[in-house]
Amino acid sequence: MPGAIVCLPTYNERENLERMVEALEPLDVRVLVIDDNSPDGTGELADRLAADRDWLEVLHRPSKQGLGRAYVDGFRHALATDADLVLQIDCDFSHDPADVPRLIAAIEEGADLAIGSRYVSGGGTANWGLLRRLVSRCASIYTRVLLMPIRDGTGGFKCFRRRVLESIDLERVDAAGYVFQIETTYRALRQGFRVVEVPIRFVDRTAGHSKMSRAIVMEAVWKVPWLRFEALSRRL
Repeated sequence: MPGAIVCLPTYNERENLERMVEALEPLDVRVLVIDDNSPDGTGELADRLAADRDWLEVLHRPSKQGLGRAYVDGFRHALATDADLVLQIDCDFSHDPADVPRLIAAIEEGADLAIGSRYVSGGGTANWGLLRRLVSRCASIYTRVLLMPIRDGTGGFKCFRRRVLESIDLERVDAAGYVFQIETTYRALRQGFRVVEVPIRFVDRTAGHSKMSRAIVMEAVWKVPWLRFEALSRRL
């Protein structure tokens, strides 16, 4: 298995963090916790867990600045290491850490970016109400129609080859919320990288609280057509 580092952003994930670290431990990956000064003490817990695990690091950020900014800082940190692969995963167990080797295997088979996908054959969701399923499906269709032929464009469980992150110009990735997932995938496709979707089962969190907000949704509504406009303007 190539050298891999898992970026794990946290904000008030004290209830989930230790279990997630323990779940990742057998997978022969390094883990980078990126904590946004969580008021519930997640960052302090991360430091204690890292004290006796040489494969676990903690990156402390001064405040909550959005998921996208946390990942960009985490990616920069990862690229300063010798890791060949950089993964991202939610800390709330919506993504099953046991699927990490499946994403890595997709890269070993020739992909440049592997996305854990709810919306390809074999994928799905659990514990979601009708409204959330509808919103997620509509977001995926909206992204496919306006931007790119990816069935789960908002998927946040990913594995990047190092060269993808080195090529997509992280300085220009400015999405703060979940549209960050769309933007990074789109920029990878625009650079000509091969993107594959690996079916996963997405399970809603059972501990802690979702960070979704109206502002995050509205950012996605305007950012998707903006990315399309930006791409078209560069061709002119």
